[in-house]
Amino acid sequence: MRILFMGTPDFAVLPFLVLTENFEVIGVVTQPDKPKGRHMTLTPSAVKMAAIEKNIPVFQPTTLKDGSFQDTLDLLKPDAIVVVAYGKILPKYVLDYPKYGCINLHGSLLPKYRGAAPMQRALIEGEKETGVTTMYMAEGLDTGDMLEVAKTDITEEDNFESIHDRLSEIGSSLLISTLSKLKDGMIVPKKQDDSLATYAAKIENQDCRIDFSQGAYTVFNQVRGLSPFPLAYCRHNGKMLKVIDCRVLPDSDTLLKAHPNAVCGEVLSLDKGCIAVKCNDGVLSVRAVLPEGKSRMKASDYINGRRIQVGDVLESF
Repeated sequence: MRILFMGTPDFAVLPFLVLTENFEVIGVVTQPDKPKGRHMTLTPSAVKMAAIEKNIPVFQPTTLKDGSFQDTLDLLKPDAIVVVAYGKILPKYVLDYPKYGCINLHGSLLPKYRGAAPMQRALIEGEKETGVTTMYMAEGLDTGDMLEVAKTDITEEDNFESIHDRLSEIGSSLLISTLSKLKDGMIVPKKQDDSLATYAAKIENQDCRIDFSQGAYTVFNQVRGLSPFPLAYCRHNGKMLKVIDCRVLPDSDTLLKAHPNAVCGEVLSLDKGCIAVKCNDGVLSVRAVLPEGKSRMKASDYINGRRIQVGDVLESF
């Protein structure tokens, strides 16, 4: 099976590498190099760098809509196109080209969390389970028939980084399974139930603003869904304070009773190197932060630097 791989970010690298070990990957399509960093240096995607190391041809069309990519398809003649977080909509002439179709690996249990940020949104929404789905691509957004699914539990220790890495690994194995079964005619596609569909919108700046007047678990899920990047943030003494890691304090009644007039966002304790912050229905224990203009640090270092004290209020921007 001759496979054309389409992908861009870190999430797609492991699936690409595993594919090269099991199938004939004849080319890689990825996003054009983008300016990054202070000096806006043109930087290749993670998938492009992996493809160069494997000596696999790389193609970086600025658009697929104008039909010019047809010449590349005719040159490569892929039997299947595998798409993992490519970042562009595939037009009909691309979807219809390969014998075995365009197979997408999506980072959610479809039909839930269709869209750009399924892993982050699952965490932010407090899901207890997530996974990956392989599917035929259609002209709609993640609406194609499902092929296979692999699931994993979400624990309280998970954040976006750990779920991202786990789903990339699980997805790599699922892709091999799906392609092997497709080749042998052993898969029956299953239509999605559109009535159960939810949309995982791209993470925007407003999604990162912490509001401590919400429930403690709501803020906890927001923080871990955005960690280690782009990070949820609040304001302390007029400056931005990003929260990297936190937990809901399991036994907060004593602390709340000791501060009966505390407002949401108020620091109730700095014991054990953590910043205990009042929320609407409990207390959040902040363990690691990124102060404005500083490096990432443990909450204990922020405390020891006398940057915060009991009675301070962490506010929403």
